[in-house]
Amino acid sequence: MDRYLEVNRASWDERADAHAASVDYAVRAFIEDPSFLSHVVRFDLPRLGDVRGLRGVHLQCHIGTDTISLARLGARMTGLDLSPASLKQARQLAAHAGAEVNFVEAEVYRAVEALGSEAFDLVFTGIGALCWLPSVRRWAEVVAELLAPGGRLFIREGHPMLWTLADRTDGLLVAEYPYFEREEPTVEDDPGTYVETDATFEHNVTHTWNHGLSEIITALLDCGMQTTGLVEHDSVPWEALTGQMERDDLGEWRLIDRPWRLPHSYTLQAIKSPTDR
Repeated sequence: MDRYLEVNRASWDERADAHAASVDYAVRAFIEDPSFLSHVVRFDLPRLGDVRGLRGVHLQCHIGTDTISLARLGARMTGLDLSPASLKQARQLAAHAGAEVNFVEAEVYRAVEALGSEAFDLVFTGIGALCWLPSVRRWAEVVAELLAPGGRLFIREGHPMLWTLADRTDGLLVAEYPYFEREEPTVEDDPGTYVETDATFEHNVTHTWNHGLSEIITALLDCGMQTTGLVEHDSVPWEALTGQMERDDLGEWRLIDRPWRLPHSYTLQAIKSPTDR
């Protein structure tokens, strides 16, 4: 296994239980309210449209809250993730929430092999996923191969400009990390996680990569996909810059000082040509 997969999987495995127990993932709400949807899916409902009856796969599904939300909207969902501990939580949540979702353990670049010959109408990728992949072109190839002709990719992700910024205490926006994809990863050693928790962790090193917006779109175009929508947002679902952000009425986080300076996240849609066989 590539070293980055081993390192990152250890980090995700160790944090899965803490994420499932946190208020941020709202696991209890999923169990108690059969109409409850994850914040990420609710945010994009106007752009997502009707998914009833679609065969969908959620790549890098983690503990499955977005996957289950799409199933509640009527899609026939499969979730795929490299972390067995995350998938254990996802399966437990689906069982308690009464959601029929199939969860498969595999890393993204092995998704076609892991999922067999089934072609999907919808490939979904949520917030904080692409940064764990060293090559966005390889990801685009997987997406194109998974989709049936006319099928759709739907992704909401942290903006690559946001990923460049150092987490500072002086209020300045400073581009510290790469914007464009580089061969070498950004290696960080962070003892925490992005949810509120009292848990302590031992596996704290992660390997990540940024991918410029044009690199993502070009990779999809080169794989025969057609971009059908791109919206940049001035908010993101978590406090990405500590002490510099505040929650809005939708529960998103945006800069306190002139949020229009920074694209925080984006929603991208693309389709596979209906004649692509």
